[in-house]
This record gives sequence, C-alpha cells and structure tokens, in this order.
Amino acid sequence: MDKIITFEDFTKVDLRIGTITEVNDFPEARNPAYQLTIDFGDLGVKKTSAQITTLYKKEDLLNKQIVAVVNFPKKQIAKFMSECLVLGAVNGKDVILLNPEQTVKNGATVG
Repeated sequence: MDKIITFEDFTKVDLRIGTITEVNDFPEARNPAYQLTIDFGDLGVKKTSAQITTLYKKEDLLNKQIVAVVNFPKKQIAKFMSECLVLGAVNGKDVILLNPEQTVKNGATVG
C-alpha cells in the first residue's frame, strides 16, 4: 500500500447512488466509451463518460443503479463535459460497475 490517506481525506469524497437514465455512444472519445446521464435524486442529474463498452450494452445500462463520485470538478473530455466519476472494478481492459445489491433512493450516500 503506497498511498495512505486519513479518514478525514476519505470523508471528502462524496460517493452517491444514481440511476442511469440515458446512454449514448461517444465516438469522439479516445477509447471506446458511452456518455451517461445519471439521476442522483435531490442532487440532480449529472453527465459523465465511461469506458464500459466491452461488458455493457446501452440497453443493459438503462435504469441501472451505480456508485459515483459526485464532488469532482467538471472535466472536459473531447467536446463533452463530465460532471461525476462512475466507479468500477478494473479487470484488464474490462470495467465492472459497482452497484448496490438492492435498489436504493437516488442520491443515497455511500460510506
């Protein structure tokens, strides 16, 4: 373990549950990716891109709940503005999305 953080560092990361409401191809991305629109309940709707095309079809992602970091600054990716970071386990070139085992309220905190 090279990167030790404090509990205070961890509490700065705002992890929330959201539901994917829209999925679009993102041909301008350097690596194959989708553009996602995610509903975070009272936090509103945020957009992001995710390199998850190897394991997920667009129709399989609709209405799927995911875990995301929602308090990063916006980041320009090609001509698209990413507003959050969807979390997943990296397995080689594949990314397996993290998601709650049961349906929870959009915007629920993860801790």
